[in-house]
Amino acid sequence: MSSEHKAHNPKPKTMAILAVNPNRMELLRLRKRVVLAQKGHKLLRDKQEELMRRFMALIHECKSLRNKIEEELKKAMDGFLSARSIMSENELDAALSYPKKSLLIESKVVKVLNISVPKIEIKEKPDYHCYGFLNTTDSLDRSLRILSDVIEKQVRLSELELTIAVFAQEIEKTRRRVNALEFILIPNLLETIRFITQKLTEIERSNLTRLMRVKELVQNR
Repeated sequence: MSSEHKAHNPKPKTMAILAVNPNRMELLRLRKRVVLAQKGHKLLRDKQEELMRRFMALIHECKSLRNKIEEELKKAMDGFLSARSIMSENELDAALSYPKKSLLIESKVVKVLNISVPKIEIKEKPDYHCYGFLNTTDSLDRSLRILSDVIEKQVRLSELELTIAVFAQEIEKTRRRVNALEFILIPNLLETIRFITQKLTEIERSNLTRLMRVKELVQNR
């Protein structure tokens, strides 16, 4: 058998009988546990599918946004190079030395599907009009305007990447729980129920045989 064929074949399920007393009370309790475990499995499976759907949407948005940021940064760099070729080094340094404001970012935690994810917002950002226009060029203005717009996209990109990391951890945790229920707990419960049912059937058969023997002995006296 090829290694490729083996990779597609899941490992056989390993079932074990739980350490319980084979009686009717235990049988009823295990049947209730099976129903509860199956409901929990369905809920976790639905959660896993919704997490994957949102995860893929976040991945797509993140990739698209990153491409846009790279394109705009390239335009900004081209504008700086153009300004540098026209302006002197002292004029360029003087124009960029005194921003009017500093960047102020606020981060908090919000709930999505009962998962804590980061929310990052810009409360205040620098004003790129921090210089006079006498010794500057249009290309410098365009570059700074692009960078001012890119700041918001970069903050959103950081928020997306952090959210993706949180979703990836939650998907893995949910997957482990789904597999534990599907391949371990539920099969073990069902196997234990079959074992108890067989034991009870054997006990009933033994009791019936004993009663018939007693009846036979009484009739022969």
